Amino acid sequence: MNAPTIDWRARAATLAFDGRAVIGGRRAAARDGETFDCISPIDGRTLTAVARGRGADIDAAVASARQAFDDGRWAHKSPAQRKKILQRFAEKILGAKEELALLETLDMGKPVQHSLSVDVASAARTIAWYAEAVDKIYDEVAPTPRNALALITREPMGVIGAIVPWNYPMLMASWKLAPALAAGNSVVLKPSEKSPLTAMRLAELAVEAGLPEGVFNVVPGYGHEAGEALALHLDVDAIGFTGSTRVGRKMLEYASRSNLKRVFNELGGKSAFIVFADFADIGRAAQTVAASMFFNQGESCNAPSRVFVQASIADEFVRIVAGEAPKYQPGDPLSGSAEMGAIVDDMQLRSVLGYIDAGRDEGATLLAGGHRVRAETGGYFVEPTVFDGVSNRMKIAREEIFGPVLSVIRFQTEDEAVAMANDSPYGLQASVWSDNVNRAHRVARALRAGTVHVNQYDEDDITVPFGGVKQSGNGRDKSLHAFDKVTELKTTWLRIER
Repeated sequence: MNAPTIDWRARAATLAFDGRAVIGGRRAAARDGETFDCISPIDGRTLTAVARGRGADIDAAVASARQAFDDGRWAHKSPAQRKKILQRFAEKILGAKEELALLETLDMGKPVQHSLSVDVASAARTIAWYAEAVDKIYDEVAPTPRNALALITREPMGVIGAIVPWNYPMLMASWKLAPALAAGNSVVLKPSEKSPLTAMRLAELAVEAGLPEGVFNVVPGYGHEAGEALALHLDVDAIGFTGSTRVGRKMLEYASRSNLKRVFNELGGKSAFIVFADFADIGRAAQTVAASMFFNQGESCNAPSRVFVQASIADEFVRIVAGEAPKYQPGDPLSGSAEMGAIVDDMQLRSVLGYIDAGRDEGATLLAGGHRVRAETGGYFVEPTVFDGVSNRMKIAREEIFGPVLSVIRFQTEDEAVAMANDSPYGLQASVWSDNVNRAHRVARALRAGTVHVNQYDEDDITVPFGGVKQSGNGRDKSLHAFDKVTELKTTWLRIER
């Protein structure tokens, strides 16, 4: 028998919202009582009022985190003890999966089935994976002379500030949160003001799972208020930031103006998707790029928005891609069947439509989409959009759009494709499609990107690092390498006397 279909709209009607911060394990209004409205991009309605965190609220959260770290209530627990609590945290997330999926969808507009199967499931898996990893990482003994013993140990940094974006609120939070907590740190999380609701609920679930009060704090608010206060705070030891390159630059500035805290930036992207004529299954490549580009409304930093296609197969390729686009026509995110949802807010909607206008104005050929739809709902929806005849110098090929806009750029030779792919300030991800194994390896090595996919795109796992080069930042989320960001190496040198 099939599982019963969930009536997501009926479930949403019974959902309770709480927009208060979580400081010291308890819900808290902003110190000055100020709030801002949390508006759903699905229909433009106000979901709830959210605490408008500012400097005083960040001070309280950091003080709570520092006290929790210094008294050892979490950092001094054995790895096995931390492991059990984090495993319970992951179980709590799965136990609240429908509530969290609804909060995510109502807050930022993605289809609810994606929130459930991707965002909630991946957040729980991330927490559980780092829980399992924490008691399996060994320290080192250096190869010293016989009269000395040198120990190299990892120690938690202290208080980690995490600032996460609005496109994958839960998932990005878990990528920052899990390794930091597993290593014994305390955390202050600042979610995006555009999608703050799941972050506060996660903090409550963590306390229910047994995480000591004060170890995980969440302060919602605007970037120029709460985010800046967190990044400038003298008692924060490191900042993990995911967001725009523009704000990433500010993170480095704030570190220099404060305590030279470590900054790990995971920033924007303009990923290249290169298809050579020697790849036999053109249809699979075209279907893959459409599915990857239009997933999450194109609001993904690694979206393959620049598609380089060898000229001899370009006409066939763009015909297939243009035919795929209507399959991702935006629908009701609460229907349980929509493949694409709403753009996160009115400001982002206007930005995406502005880039579409720029593509037309610069002479690109619009093959599919290009318009706002479902305006009668009050929500913010844009059709999946495909441009052909794009030059790598056009605005739509140079700047991160963060919307469902795909640009096709034609090339003749391998060297030309590599040169254009690398001619970008970004270097997050890329993809190479070729049945020639030598070419696949050669091009993958030549591309300047944190991840290069070969004959697929966006296949992923928690075991591999995620991050980029150039102006895509220096951060690496996921994998065991994430512990490098949230721990310090200490050398202890002992002289052995005869």
